[in-house]
Amino acid sequence: MELTAPDGSVVERWRGIGELIRGTGRQVVSWRPRGPRPARGVYRLRMTAMPHGDSAAAVEEQRPVTVGAAALPLPPRAAVDRAPPGTAGVAGGVRMPGWADWDIYLGNLHSQTNHSDGGGDVASCTGAQHPQSAAAGPAEAYAYAADHGLQFLLTSEHNHMYDGAEDTDPAADPARAKALYRSGLDQAAAFNAAHPGFVALYGLEWGVITHGGHLNILNTPELLEWERNGAGELIGDTFTEKNNYRALYTLMRERGWLGQFNHPSDNQFRVAGRSLGYTEDGDAVMALCEVANSAAFSARTDEGETRISVYERMCDRALEAGFHVAFSSDQDNHCANWGTAAPNRTGVLLPKDQPFTAAALLGAIRARRVFATMDKGSQLMLTANGQMMGERLANRGTLTLSVLYRNDAGRAATELVIVEGVPGRNGTPVTMVLTGGDVTVAPSPGEHYYYARLTQDDGKMLWSAPVWVTQHP
Repeated sequence: MELTAPDGSVVERWRGIGELIRGTGRQVVSWRPRGPRPARGVYRLRMTAMPHGDSAAAVEEQRPVTVGAAALPLPPRAAVDRAPPGTAGVAGGVRMPGWADWDIYLGNLHSQTNHSDGGGDVASCTGAQHPQSAAAGPAEAYAYAADHGLQFLLTSEHNHMYDGAEDTDPAADPARAKALYRSGLDQAAAFNAAHPGFVALYGLEWGVITHGGHLNILNTPELLEWERNGAGELIGDTFTEKNNYRALYTLMRERGWLGQFNHPSDNQFRVAGRSLGYTEDGDAVMALCEVANSAAFSARTDEGETRISVYERMCDRALEAGFHVAFSSDQDNHCANWGTAAPNRTGVLLPKDQPFTAAALLGAIRARRVFATMDKGSQLMLTANGQMMGERLANRGTLTLSVLYRNDAGRAATELVIVEGVPGRNGTPVTMVLTGGDVTVAPSPGEHYYYARLTQDDGKMLWSAPVWVTQHP
């Protein structure tokens, strides 16, 4: 692990070996600055971990650490909301969107129930449940989430567990598996009908971790499967080849389904031998990349879970590959604590006063009007020449990027950066550190994407959706 100063210089390094018990371990290090008092600003901790001697399996995590940094002067709202063109607060004669234009909904797009390996009683839950063994199902999950302040919840069940087994059950009854999936869809529909203002979604977490990668399909009415029972019968509605992401993307596009990359890691979602390999069909259907995810097996119900993994590096790789993905922040709940393990949320923006329905939520996700936050009390928005985050725009001349941030508990921003990259380049994006909420840039001709990452004074981070810009000479 290494600690870098605000100027990027390395100020301390630590090395060591730790033991994981049931996938969890704890190591404590101390930093005792040498010499004069350390400079104020945002430092970064970067940890690289791997199984002993296996560098190919390395994972990397980064966290900001604020040391006496002053709050940035970011306005809590647009200078002028609903202002006519040409007035103050308007860039280039285009009205700048503000908070007053949008209703914001917060929820969780990654969780399991007893339809797969979730729903474990919080009093005894320490990991994944044996498939279909727990007491709590989708209806209980939706009720729990709604009672605890969430406004939407996706129960995303592992597609290969509808036979009730982690491996394939040769005696599995395909009719039972398909009926279980239908019952989940019915429970979501019934909850939505009885609870307007809350959106229940039921979908699939497709794939396996090893040599694969998990992705959520948010709106499939079909149970996708590759497993067959001993009689050769498919244990689902529709055959999908295991680990064949190219074929899956094509099917999803044909059906109009939306997807999310879950906790992406190196060597996952491979197409043509490339991790996070790009296809046009994949670009059309993969709307989200999970940039933050709290501990999947946390049994906390006080939002006090501190183990939150960050996958920005892999989401950057998806953007650089050419995927048009926004960022989400989920909890991957396997215990019966849907949305209450940690305070992180996925935020979705709908036009003001639009009814909040499943169709509206999916429409906003399809438009990439989404932000990710580690703090449910904080919200982030990015515009480019007045165009909302998630949009694709053609531009000539300069480009003004504006960031709006607000928090309802007195938190402040201590670092704000704009990340810029090139879709399809498969390279490394660059960052611009901002001292205020606006920056004007002169993009080179060609394709670009930009998104904002903000760090609060408590170290929690937020990510806007990107904007994609085609710059003309």
